[in-house]
Amino acid sequence: MTGMALVMANMIGTGVFTSLGYQLVDLSNTYTILILWILGGVFALAGAFSYAEVGTQVPQSGGEYTFLSRLFHPFVGYLAGWISITVGFAAPIAIAAIAVSEYVPISGLSSTWMAVGLVTIMHGIHSVNLKVSAVFQNVSTALKLMVIFTFIGFGLWMQPGIDHEMVYAPAIHSEWLHPAFAVALIYVTYSYSGWNAAAYITEEFADPRRSLPRALVGGTLMVTILYTLLHYVFLKHAPQEALVGQVEVGAVVAGYLFSESIAVWVGRVIALLLISSMSAMVWVGPRVVAKMGQDFRLWNFFSSLKGLIPVRALILQWGITVALLFTGTFEQILIYCGILLSISSMLTVAGVFVIRSRSKPSHGDFKSPLYPFFQVFFVGVSLWMIIFTAIERPWEVLLGLSNVGLGILFYLWDRKIIS
Repeated sequence: MTGMALVMANMIGTGVFTSLGYQLVDLSNTYTILILWILGGVFALAGAFSYAEVGTQVPQSGGEYTFLSRLFHPFVGYLAGWISITVGFAAPIAIAAIAVSEYVPISGLSSTWMAVGLVTIMHGIHSVNLKVSAVFQNVSTALKLMVIFTFIGFGLWMQPGIDHEMVYAPAIHSEWLHPAFAVALIYVTYSYSGWNAAAYITEEFADPRRSLPRALVGGTLMVTILYTLLHYVFLKHAPQEALVGQVEVGAVVAGYLFSESIAVWVGRVIALLLISSMSAMVWVGPRVVAKMGQDFRLWNFFSSLKGLIPVRALILQWGITVALLFTGTFEQILIYCGILLSISSMLTVAGVFVIRSRSKPSHGDFKSPLYPFFQVFFVGVSLWMIIFTAIERPWEVLLGLSNVGLGILFYLWDRKIIS
């Protein structure tokens, strides 16, 4: 139960309530938007199936760092771990904190400093013990789902106060081939990111071979359904011109669905929901640093545990998150983070081919269905997004490659120290 809650809490975050405004800048057909979210869900499910198979063959915590180190080479795993440390969790935490400060501004306090305060509180909560982390996560996720179910229920039941824009148009096919579609898919896949969350704490499950696939696949499928319905409600009740470029999409739609006064409270509730996402990422992220600390001398300082809590790794993640808050913009962080995470997850999914080539899964092991369809689909879509994003957003891609280059230097430095 906690594993599925962790996956859903990681997935349901800022993206679902904020990215629609950016998608509508270059895409106008409502069915194109819905297809984007369905495609993103299939993409996430393909990844969840693949991670479940890899995770049951390599039942250790650490996510991509552990998987790629075992399946390919420690160098590949190190770079994946480096990405997780520098942006994989810190960037989404920063984005969530920024979104909260946008939804619920405090008079006299800048949004940046408010975000820093939230990040500090979250890291403090998860520095206590595992029981506190689990209880806080389960309760906050349950509240989040209650609000989303309510929003969807009212949205499906009530008639829109505007002319209905959910009309199919033949021009939709031209949008699918436009580079903007690929960039929009980056936003969507970022919104679905977190489907692999349970893979970072595999060793904390009582029975990883059964619990890990249930958490990954079950949580991802549930979120896919919720995301598609939620965006149908958004597009049904609010005109596109009111949504284009807006960050507070949920509050805007609530204004049309209910009233402006209620919209203010909806914005505040959404902000509270995002705290659950922050909490999930704060919990999971430091486990990667601690795992790397067991294998690499440069990170050994962060491997120590205090009652199973990697406190030093938590402090490191807090520092990186705060640095991102002071140096990056919302959109830049999102694209920069999304492109790097796409590379890591693509390599991990490709690891299923390595597993199948080495040995056939034994009885009781989880096997990804329809092999190799989901793996080919995931890798193909990932490459497509990376290529088109490089064309459309070269600056963000350059930042990502610079980050990887820095990771290579740290790896070589660590090897030199050991030798």
